[in-house]
Formats: sequence, structure tokens, C-alpha cells
Amino acid sequence: MNLSFFDQFSSPYLFGIPLILLSLLFPALLFPSPGNRWISNRLSTLQLWLLYLITKQLMIPLNKNGHKWALMLTSLMAMLLTINLLGLLPYTFTPTTQLSMNMALAFPLWLATLLTGLRNKPSASLAHLLPEGTPTPLIPALILIETTSLLIRPLALGVRLTANLTAGHLLIQLISTASIALMPILPAVSILTMAILLLLTILEVAVAMIQAYVFVLLLSLYLQENI
Repeated sequence: MNLSFFDQFSSPYLFGIPLILLSLLFPALLFPSPGNRWISNRLSTLQLWLLYLITKQLMIPLNKNGHKWALMLTSLMAMLLTINLLGLLPYTFTPTTQLSMNMALAFPLWLATLLTGLRNKPSASLAHLLPEGTPTPLIPALILIETTSLLIRPLALGVRLTANLTAGHLLIQLISTASIALMPILPAVSILTMAILLLLTILEVAVAMIQAYVFVLLLSLYLQENI
């Protein structure tokens, strides 16, 4: 059976049962659970330090009202980070390469930030649609442009995460396939290709972490505008 390069992005099935839910829940099992001891082990201490660092970085631009979102944003960051990194392992599936899942994350959270602004300070939220000092003839056009840019935010969030991870996975598969095909013909070129593959894998690890951070950071910035 000949497989295409895009078959790696299809949702896995077992006896007709989709396994995407299992791939979403499995990363949570890898986090060490806190014990009942006063002094935790090194792994739990490192996990708590990283979560504190991420939470502090996300909460800096927000006021006290936005700190209520700390648990949600930090949990989303940890979930995206583990899913993206585990998806780089062989014989694994990356749920964040699915646009449907990323939009299911982006749209409700963006809508929650928008509704929060409309509830707490409706005048200031609606004022973002029209910059101050706009000439009268340009008011309808600017309102239309700002409304379009506001509505396109969740699409940009989902597409950005999907496109970056999909492109990285495709490049890794293309270069690895080329290095295997060149091994019996041009061994020197194949070794050079493997070196490029190693560098690309390191870059993809960085992209997986950065994209998870950018997704949550943009949500926190959207929240900052509405609180």
C-alpha cells in the first residue's frame, strides 16, 4: 500500500474508533502528580518552577481581573506544549495539526475574551472598532476593516498553529525520505542530508514550544484589551 505524505495527519482509528481523544488525554498522564510529602522530588520541583515561570510571563500584561484566567491559560499552554513535543516522536499523532481541533480551541476562548469585554466595559470594547480622530468620510470603511480584523482573529490563531506544525512535519518526512533513498546511491550526500535532518528536528522542537507559547500569549493579549 502506497502512503502519501499527508497520511500522517489523518486521525488514527482502532476498530473504527477514533483515537484522537486518547492522544489528547495521554499527555496529561506524563505530568508527575504532587505527593503528600513536604519536600517534593526534583521532577515535581522542576515542573512547578516551569509552570510558575509560564504563569508569571502570561500574567504580566494583565491586571487583577485578568488573573482569574491564570489557571485556564497555563493549563492550555501545558497541554499544547506536551502535545506538540510528543507529536515529534516516531509513530505518534499530533492532534494540533488538525485545523478543526485548533479552531475548537481558538474560537471559544476568543469569544470568551470578547464577551468579557462587552460585559465589563462595553464602551471601551466597541471603541476599538473606531480609532480616535478618524475623519468622518472614513468612519464606515474603518469600522468594516476593524470588525473584519476582529472576527478573523480566531481563524488566524488556528491556522497559524496548524500551518507551522504541518509544514515542519512535512519537511522532516521529505528530508528523511530523501536521505534513505540516497543512501545506496550517494552515501556522502545521504549523510549530509541526515545532518540537515538533525538540525531541522532541533528547529522543529523549538517551533513546537514557540507556537504553543504564541497561541496562549495572543489569547492573553486579546484578554488584555477586554478587561
